[in-house]
Amino acid sequence: MNKVLMFLILVLFSYETTFPCTTAVVSGRATADGRPLLLKNRDADELQNRLVSSTEGNFKFIGLVNSNDILNKQIWSGYNNYGFAIMNSASYNLKGNDNTKLADLEGVIMKMALSKCKTVDDFENLLKNIKKPYGVEANFGVIDAQGGAAYFEVNNFKYVKYDVNDPVVAPDGYLIRTNYSFAGEDNKGFGYIRFNTAKDIFNKEFTKNKLSASFLICDVPRCLVHSLTETDLTKELPKDLTDKKYVFFRDYIPRYLSASAIVIQGVKSNESAALTTMWTILGFPLTSVAVPVWILDDGSLPTILTTDNTGKAPLCNLALKLKSMTFPKQNDATENYINLAALMNQAGTGIRQKLSPIENSIITKAEKQISEWRLNGLNVNEAKSFYNWIDTNLINEIKQSTGLE
Repeated sequence: MNKVLMFLILVLFSYETTFPCTTAVVSGRATADGRPLLLKNRDADELQNRLVSSTEGNFKFIGLVNSNDILNKQIWSGYNNYGFAIMNSASYNLKGNDNTKLADLEGVIMKMALSKCKTVDDFENLLKNIKKPYGVEANFGVIDAQGGAAYFEVNNFKYVKYDVNDPVVAPDGYLIRTNYSFAGEDNKGFGYIRFNTAKDIFNKEFTKNKLSASFLICDVPRCLVHSLTETDLTKELPKDLTDKKYVFFRDYIPRYLSASAIVIQGVKSNESAALTTMWTILGFPLTSVAVPVWILDDGSLPTILTTDNTGKAPLCNLALKLKSMTFPKQNDATENYINLAALMNQAGTGIRQKLSPIENSIITKAEKQISEWRLNGLNVNEAKSFYNWIDTNLINEIKQSTGLE
């Protein structure tokens, strides 16, 4: 009996301490506009995320960091002024019998890459030349301004590259990774259900329209389909807010530990890398909105995405407050159940339903601006004006719409 109990404890511990993410690398041949994309729906134990802007030598970059990482030592996704972009998902089937103690350096390597790499080939050379063991077990996704797009499945001592431009490797021009690696041990790791969910919705969208930045940032991190149970939470919505309906909420692409979502939209090979756009959702994706950012010479960003005097990002704070309204307070239920009525309902008064029009207005305004820049070049003053519009309006608009004081 004691052995059985110990086994269950170990299984529970291993499940709860994994940091599952859902990611994708999309080459230009799979997108409607020919521009590559990176997606990371980030799940983490640190739910407070923020953006930073940094300069190291000739490299300027924007990155996502944990808010408690005061020195910004680790970047969890980002891109630089050369159009090189990187993100990762943790893997749990690459190490085999390796008992190397050095670990959890994925964020350090990604920061290093953003300060040294211009292309996918540069990143591969970085992996070849830095000292081993790497201290990682991860799937790194990268794109560049020359059309490069690849995954690198990396353990402490070696890597396997998957070129997303190779039709043999990626027949449709995109690849998906969750928390296991294709080069790793079979049926080990995590995220098989999320992988199948993502594979299904990507295939449907690709067949219909090819893929787009708006699909990756608006739809994928908010997908309420479960591939194993064949459940779609949007199909049987509660009547209104009073019709509380707690549903089991495990192994969806968004989950309780979802801390942010990032989509980096690259450029065509004949376009300026300055047009690279990082669509950013801080906080729980179902209770937050996407905001685009660009690298500007002075490093400016919308202040609501960066640290305030508390060390946290105002938009992330707000998203987490809204999130708390959708999960039960009871500690044995918090991570496992969600109040669907608070999120979405037939009356249209759910938090997600109130936020969608706000997000749509941001995307519409941004896409119009980006289209003009693709003709005339990025205009720094216009970008700063956009940031000011975000800072002036967004927080108040979300509070007014949701009734949050």
